[in-house]
Amino acid sequence: MEKDSVALKKSISWVQGTALTVGAVLGSGVLVLPVLAAELAGPASMVSWILMGLLTVPLVTVMGNLAGRWPEAGGIAAYAQRAFGRRAGTVTGWLFLGTVPIGAPVAALIGAGYIGAYFSLTRGGVILIAALMLALAVFFNYRGITLSGRVQLLVVSVIAIILLFIIASALPGVEKKAFIPFAPRGWAPVGVAMTVLFWAFVGWEMIGHLSEEFKNPGRDIQLSLGISLIVINLLYILLALVIVGTGAYLGEDRIAALAHMVYSTWGKGAGAVVSALGFIVCYGTIHTYVAGFSRLVYAQARQGDFPSFFSGLHPVYRTPHRVLIALGLVFSVVLLVGYYHGLNLTMLIQLTSAVFIVLYIIGMASAVKLLKGAGFSRVCAAVSLAVCLIIFGFTGWLGFYPVLLGAAGWYAGHRRQASFKGNLPESVPGRR
Repeated sequence: MEKDSVALKKSISWVQGTALTVGAVLGSGVLVLPVLAAELAGPASMVSWILMGLLTVPLVTVMGNLAGRWPEAGGIAAYAQRAFGRRAGTVTGWLFLGTVPIGAPVAALIGAGYIGAYFSLTRGGVILIAALMLALAVFFNYRGITLSGRVQLLVVSVIAIILLFIIASALPGVEKKAFIPFAPRGWAPVGVAMTVLFWAFVGWEMIGHLSEEFKNPGRDIQLSLGISLIVINLLYILLALVIVGTGAYLGEDRIAALAHMVYSTWGKGAGAVVSALGFIVCYGTIHTYVAGFSRLVYAQARQGDFPSFFSGLHPVYRTPHRVLIALGLVFSVVLLVGYYHGLNLTMLIQLTSAVFIVLYIIGMASAVKLLKGAGFSRVCAAVSLAVCLIIFGFTGWLGFYPVLLGAAGWYAGHRRQASFKGNLPESVPGRR
């Protein structure tokens, strides 16, 4: 092992862990999904939000249990390896390669788009802002998880303050008649809305990749996830309440619906508020995902699944700096492609989401096997596994994307195993 491959620094407290988790889960969907769900199910979309929040409880419980018992930077990949063997861990690691390198630039472009719309910037200006967001995320994570956690705490605090101000300013405009009829299209759209809202609850898995750096993982991971679950569900439900209660979702422009709602109270400042919120929530998601992904690649490289070059840590900051630099280069390529050829953001989001659903399926299946002695957590894992499998059925042909990534990982694992056997000396018993 290389000289700079020292242990990751244990410096994350439960406060920083909570901020990192909230930042990972709260994304641009908070601006659009309450409106989209209300369009699908009317006021009954409130039921969709509550049910999704409740269904998230077993998933978060399992993630906390796994990360607390096995605080490893590999996260889901490490759990899969423990449960199903080395090849399963390799496949899972390869699946992650199809998420953050594409998803982070997409989130950055969405966040930059809010600023660009407010200032009427060109596509080049929007891409420059997106590049700045990605560069900041790489820089702060390069400098260490302590600084990164403090930055994310500030980011999440600003998000919460803005959202609470928006909710508080809109509450006086909520009317009872807006909830009548409660289910204008029947109850079936409530289920459809839940499949859409799944994307608002992705991000919990990132705590696993950071678990190795918690000061007290057995206690603080569970605490971070529990507080995050309460904060996120409270913000989502309150925002959905004012979106429905004020009738803001009945307008033509989904993204502008939130701005129109704020405009009725704040006047011309609404555009600036929504633009700032869009930028910050997207950055918060990018910040945590860059942190988690870099640890995942580092952990996989440390055990030989990825090139050993990425197993080194910075001699001072003790961060996977080589992974972060490489990630920055990939981000640059994606943005350049977007500048010269354009990007289908919707398609990229759907592809990334399909991979995350499969990762949750693997994580929950691993938990079912690993948590044999934990009755309640194992039941939670089984329930979450069933829900994720059902949701995956709605991905359609996009579900082939994670299958292809997994096949590449399986082949890579096979090649590595064959190479290992080929290098064994002739005298090793059992060698074919």
